[in-house]
Order: sequence, then C-alpha cells, then structure tokens
Amino acid sequence: MAATADRPATGRGAVEAIWRIESARLIAALARFTGDLGLAEDLAQDALVAALERWPAAGLPPNPGGWLMTVAKNRAVDLFRRDATHQRAVESLGHDVARTAVPAADEKLDDNPVGDDELGLLFAACHPELKREYRIALTLRCLAGLSTHEIASAFLVPDPVIGQRISRAKKTLRDKGIRLDLPSSEYLHARLASVLEVIYLIFNEGYSATSGEHWMRPELSNDALRLARRTAALAPDLAEAQGLLALLELTQARAPARHDRDGTPVLLQDQDRHRWDRLLIRRGMAALARAHRLGSAGPYVLQAAIAGCHALAPTAADTDWTRIAGLYDVLDRLRPNPVVTVNRAMAHGHADGPLAGLAILATLPPDTLDDYAQRHAVEAELLAMAGRHSEARSAYARAAALTQNHAERTLLHLRSATTTPP
Repeated sequence: MAATADRPATGRGAVEAIWRIESARLIAALARFTGDLGLAEDLAQDALVAALERWPAAGLPPNPGGWLMTVAKNRAVDLFRRDATHQRAVESLGHDVARTAVPAADEKLDDNPVGDDELGLLFAACHPELKREYRIALTLRCLAGLSTHEIASAFLVPDPVIGQRISRAKKTLRDKGIRLDLPSSEYLHARLASVLEVIYLIFNEGYSATSGEHWMRPELSNDALRLARRTAALAPDLAEAQGLLALLELTQARAPARHDRDGTPVLLQDQDRHRWDRLLIRRGMAALARAHRLGSAGPYVLQAAIAGCHALAPTAADTDWTRIAGLYDVLDRLRPNPVVTVNRAMAHGHADGPLAGLAILATLPPDTLDDYAQRHAVEAELLAMAGRHSEARSAYARAAALTQNHAERTLLHLRSATTTPP
C-alpha cells in the first residue's frame, strides 16, 4: 500500500527509534498478558518485524505503540489457539482482547509514562529467587533494552556469560511460576534494594553509554528517572528510595550542558551552568531533604548529597570539594569498592591537591580496574594537575584505548592532545 499524503513513508531508522521508546512497555505488558517473559520478548520481536515490513510503505500509524501491542496480542492469541494445552488461557484471554483483522491504530499502551506493567516486570526481575547478577542482566535486557554485548561490556564479562544469565533468569521465573506484576506490600519492600540498584544501573548507562557513537542515551536515563519517581512514590518512608530519586534528578539536571552545540562532550568543570535544568535541581534537592528527614544516610543519599554540592555551586571554582571529599570518605567506609576509590581520589585531588588523589589511587590493588577507562582518565586528570604532562598523556591514551564509546574516546584524545606544559 502506498503512503498517503498525511502519512509519509517511514524509514527503518524511524521504526527502530519508536521501538527503543516503546519496547520496554510493550514487553512488560505482554509479560503480564502471557505470564511468560521469554514468550513476551518473542511476541514483541514479531511485532517489530511486522512494523519493519509495513510502516516503510504505509507510514506511521497514529499510535505506533498501540499498533505494536495489537499485533503482538493477536499473535499471542494465535499461538494459544494452536496449542491445545493453552485452551483455558485462550478462553480467559478472549475476555481481554478484541480480535481485529487490522491492528487498532488508536489503541493505547498506557496513559501513564511508567505503567504498572513496567514496575511489575521490574519487581519480578528483582525477585529473591534470582541471583543478583541474573536480576541485573534481565532488567537491563528487558526494561532498558540493552543488547547482550552492551551489558557484557558494562560489566567487563564475555557476551555468553550475560546470555546465560538472562536465559537462566527467564527459566527461573517460568519454572517457579513467579507472577510478572507488582507484589503485595509485604513483599514489595523486601525487593526495593534490588529494584533501586537496577534503576541506578539503567540511568548510568543512559547518562554515560558504555558503547556506541553517542556519549548519552537519553531514552534510558529518562526511563530510569520515571521509574525512580514511581518507586519513590511507592516507598515514601524509605530514605534510599528518596536518595536515589534525588541523585537522578540532580544528575539529569546537568544533561543539557554535557555537550556543546556541535555535540562534542563537555566535562563537568567546563559546563555552562546556565544550561542546567533548574526545575530538576529543585526537585532533586526536595527529594534529598525528604531523605535526610527520614534519618539514615545510605549510598544513594550520600551520592545525592555529592550531586547537590555540584548543583549548588554557581561556578566550578565555587565547588565545595572539601565537603565532597568528606562525603566520599563516608561512602567508602559504608560501601567500599574500587569505583568509589577512583571517585574519592578525584575529590581529594581537588580538595587536598593532586598528590593526595594519586596516593589514594595507589591504594588500589595491582591490576584492579586496569580495564576500566574511567580509572585511567581520573589518573590522567590528577597527573595533569600535578604538572606531570607526559604521564598524563599516556594515561589519557590508555583510557581512550579502553572505552568503547566513540564520543568519549574523541574527548579523551582531545584531552591528551591539549595536556602540554604551559
């Protein structure tokens, strides 16, 4: 069918862009609909194939998400009807789905930007029956839409390892008959720590992509922020839920200034702070105040307090690095890990001088984070601050060689090239 005047032909890129926006909601809704996450993914992929076949010629439907959902649901009903063992499912599904020969263009997935289907899938993926590494891999795959390779790159493990984790997680959910919806209140709080962790990881991948052409993946960070808002609303009495929300609001506020007009990445100290989103800063500081009123200061509350220090500094020179270094010291005692050590080194480098920061980096065991680009980038910054320019250029080159993100690699090469004695 030829494209009409008001519905122009659609390129593959547009279809894939819509898929990135809709896939998480689509898979989550289908998982609840069918009770099988693996099947939900297959059905969603079938709908994507149908869109790639039809939309380039027919143009985008008025509601692409609804179109995809209708195709996938119709496919599910067909599968159940062909399988005699699912006869009961067919009968129950018949009450929920109006079978149509052509997908309804105006069908809606969910009026809410983050529906209960997504939250339900998130809490199901964080079920205690699943190992921690399974929960993370499954959530990043199904809700963040990351490829197996992207997840493997983020955790510095081979691709097959992540593939196995995702497969085993799906099998466990299926074999244990775990419902793919929001748990009752008595079980909800027990899973919150894991839920917060995966939201944090989704946001980080969106804010600083591990691979690809672009430094950021806004669709991921925006989705994580919406999930954090819904989760904080579900747990208003949990300081860490409010702390994570504060951290994400305050961090996302800097996103408009993280690249210049040409799309070149801009580091924090060089950003035009007038471009920071003041509404997000106000929302973040309000969430941080709520977290403080609740008493405890966990890792997310501490990181939010650090982000608040940056947000409240009118210029980079006004940053309270002494307070930030102190907060990192507390974070390091509360949850010690090598990445915290790297960030703590940078903070002390600004607060107490580059030699202090380098001394903290030197406390890392040999070969720790040797394949982590950010570790070498921080070392390069500290070496440059100390006037050790040749060593700094080598560290920048090492960081550039390790990153799989094209924009970040370009930035690191630029930093290396401009690191010269005055």
